Amino acid sequence: MVAISFLFLVCSFSFHLHAVAQPRNSTIRLGSSLTPTTTGKSAWLSPSGLYGFGFYPQGKGYGVGVFLAGVPQRTVVWTANRDDPPVPSTASLALTTDGRLILQSPPRRDVYIVTDASQKIAAASMLDTGNFVRLSAGKELVSSVSETDQSTGIFRLVMQDDGNLVQYPVDAPGAIPYSYWSSSTDGKGDNVSLNLDNDGHLYMLNSTGFNIKDLTTGGYDDTNRTVYLMKIDSDGILRLYSYRLDQNGNRSVIWSSTSDKCAPKGLCGLNGYCVDVDREANCICLPGFAPVIEGNFTAGCERNFSSDSCKNDDGKIQYTIQAAENTVWEDTRYSEVTSTTREECETACYEDCNCEAAMFNDGKCTKQRLPLRYGRRDLSNSNIALIKVGIYSSINEQRKHADEPKDGNGKVHTDILIIGLSLVGFAIMVLVISGALILRSRVFRYKRFSTDNNIRLCENVAPISFSFAEIKAMTDNFQEEIGKGAFGTVFKGMVMLNGSTKVVAVKRLDNISDQGEREFQNEIRIIGRTHHRNLVRLLGYCHDGANRLLIYEYMINGSLFDVLFTPERRPCWIDRVEIARDVARGLLYLHEECETQIIHCDIKSQNILMDENGQAKISDFGLAKLLKPDQTKTFTGIRGTRGYVAPEWHRKLPVTVKADVYSFGIVLLEIICCRRSVNWSLKEEEVVLEEWVYDCYQAGEVGKIVGEDDEVDIKQLERMVIVGLWCILDEPTLRPSMKKVLLMLEGTVEIPIPPCPTSFFSSI
Repeated sequence: MVAISFLFLVCSFSFHLHAVAQPRNSTIRLGSSLTPTTTGKSAWLSPSGLYGFGFYPQGKGYGVGVFLAGVPQRTVVWTANRDDPPVPSTASLALTTDGRLILQSPPRRDVYIVTDASQKIAAASMLDTGNFVRLSAGKELVSSVSETDQSTGIFRLVMQDDGNLVQYPVDAPGAIPYSYWSSSTDGKGDNVSLNLDNDGHLYMLNSTGFNIKDLTTGGYDDTNRTVYLMKIDSDGILRLYSYRLDQNGNRSVIWSSTSDKCAPKGLCGLNGYCVDVDREANCICLPGFAPVIEGNFTAGCERNFSSDSCKNDDGKIQYTIQAAENTVWEDTRYSEVTSTTREECETACYEDCNCEAAMFNDGKCTKQRLPLRYGRRDLSNSNIALIKVGIYSSINEQRKHADEPKDGNGKVHTDILIIGLSLVGFAIMVLVISGALILRSRVFRYKRFSTDNNIRLCENVAPISFSFAEIKAMTDNFQEEIGKGAFGTVFKGMVMLNGSTKVVAVKRLDNISDQGEREFQNEIRIIGRTHHRNLVRLLGYCHDGANRLLIYEYMINGSLFDVLFTPERRPCWIDRVEIARDVARGLLYLHEECETQIIHCDIKSQNILMDENGQAKISDFGLAKLLKPDQTKTFTGIRGTRGYVAPEWHRKLPVTVKADVYSFGIVLLEIICCRRSVNWSLKEEEVVLEEWVYDCYQAGEVGKIVGEDDEVDIKQLERMVIVGLWCILDEPTLRPSMKKVLLMLEGTVEIPIPPCPTSFFSSI
């Protein structure tokens, strides 16, 4: 008979159910089936009724797995296809007449519960065995989301090849800085395994059978009245439970990996930290942050203020510093300030637009970028997290008033108070009157602009004007959403142009503000006058009342981001080379071949679209900064997307077309490696793409960055890497122009050895 292999014990252990007949008629015969409804049979039970295999309630539906059926409250020990959504009450689990164990849930396709669908079963049975469990070397177990949701959680237990049993967050590398518990058995033998006996003895053996560590002593009740279960709970702690098989079904914890509920790293998500209150873990967001999902702190926290620009129009800082004292975090410093006071550390972060937080401890100040992770409060640690939080007034002004000498004369204070209140009242009255006049002026200007058939917006603009009713018709009332950006949503539509029907992408600008209005006008002015095969073409627009929409040619293959980072869509080497050249040609046109020089300001893989022929086209000119013919540089607020933004944006320096060259350099490295510029799941030295690529180049190991891609031309690869490294140099004047970049990519000019591009990270 064939054996059915089930993963047993919440965390993925193997446990065999032999397809042989058992006493008390426990045999599951061919043609048998289960349904999750209470009126039908929902599980196949073992002879004693201790274990069940079948349906159990999960969320608004049902899961399929093995559970303890002999206790009042079902405890799930294994789930089939744990990350699939729950199945409805109409689902069924069948041992078919041709010997296959299948989960059927129309309209979904059938799911084979047995891993090897080619195996055929004569019969099966659910046994009462299973108390002996083993986790062998090189294997890992993963927690569930919660007691009621058995899908993949955020913690893992790894039996390492060095013999150490270690717990890590799921998204972290298997390295010491990321661990939060270990058995401290590294180097004590090969092929170490974790074992659980039926008397609750939890221990570790090496390949010779020698017991290298007891996690529990065992010797607990080993009768059929008690069963033992070890699992990683959703809070990240490894626990061994005992279940009494009586009418009460009492559960107790025999052993746990730690009593510190804040020990598991990542429990409170990004930008959140754990506080131990009466031996319970409580998650708190950093100052200026709020939960991403209310009630679910593992999802982390996000800013509750806009961080688009570091400075306001007057050049005054728009941030204050708030502290989270006695908190410790993962050290992701990019710069360290020489021995300072806390106030000097705050000032250093104030004045650095790239600094989002700073850690101050015992005279040492380190600057950090967000997100912060693995945070917890530790009263024995004097570290202070200084967090930059947005405000609407100048910090310098606040400091100036705070430092003014205090006058002890009460009358002076009273006079100042009266004068101050009078001025405030007068100012409010002026603001109300001014606001009313401004509103009236804008309404009048808006109406005149909308009703004028010869609006200036249409001058020198080739795209066709559509009414809002026509836009609604072409998108079927905005039925199919295909994307969403900072200023609006993109919908798929159909329009008749030049006698033929075309598929189009319609960008609807939402909640028009002054900035959104400027973006709309910029896109009309810029794209309407640009025509190049590597730029997305603007076909039309709508400026109807309060509605602002843009109609683009439709790019069937989505964005470069989708193509590069979806494994099954990854382009071959030759195609990647051509994509890089396409983007370079588009930027060269914007920088040097347009009537008006254009800085795109937001070059990234999401803003490069792919047509049906795999040709790359630059899109989204909403952040573009136009230059007058006699200008070569401009001062402007920070624009673009973190990770692609050139260093000069953060230094109050004039921004030139070289800012686009920097962003192109990052995109070029992404194209070469088919990975994102920052990936926290990789080894520490590989997290930041540009740093890793430079290290590989310096070591003469550029082949490492493309893995086992046999079709790569190594000489061409090295050429492209060198071009990318030149593009991301810290000093803008050292970066090549896009014309030079294209010539280097095409191999028509020689390329000198580039200097280290990472000075920016060490100098700020």
